[in-house]
Amino acid sequence: MSEHATLLLQRQLRELNKHPVEGFSAGLVDDKNFFEWEILIMGPPDTLYEGGFFRAIMTFPQDYPLMPPKLRFTTDMYHPNVYPDGVVCISILHPPGEDKWGYEQASERWLPVHTVETILISVISMLSSPNDESPANIEAAKEWRMDYPSYKKKVLQLTRRSAEDVW
Repeated sequence: MSEHATLLLQRQLRELNKHPVEGFSAGLVDDKNFFEWEILIMGPPDTLYEGGFFRAIMTFPQDYPLMPPKLRFTTDMYHPNVYPDGVVCISILHPPGEDKWGYEQASERWLPVHTVETILISVISMLSSPNDESPANIEAAKEWRMDYPSYKKKVLQLTRRSAEDVW
């Protein structure tokens, strides 16, 4: 299976390089390993993250596209749907099938038709509108809901720092 996954990942990277998508860039961490990508997400306009540059690592399983990759911010990130260790928690990155807690429908979870592009567009959308119903970072979700000015201040500081760290 991993040969199929390698070919698919090579094709997706080639497509992204040929037709870049606004809002992010992607490349390999190591030219010999198609299963680990370095991602740079530009903070979406009209959000607290605007002007920021957020680095992440996307790690693909050997049985990709049957199973989803993992995405972890390596730049500090404070967001209800990002665990304190940087791991992104969104439905399309959850394994396929039924949710054992009944929160997500199977159609919202990972499907092999998803690509790096659709994943990153979902992450950019997540930055724009957090889902505080199912938080990965409970402190950030609580603050977002109950003390937005404090949440906003923390995010704006991280965003400013991320922009300075890129250069």
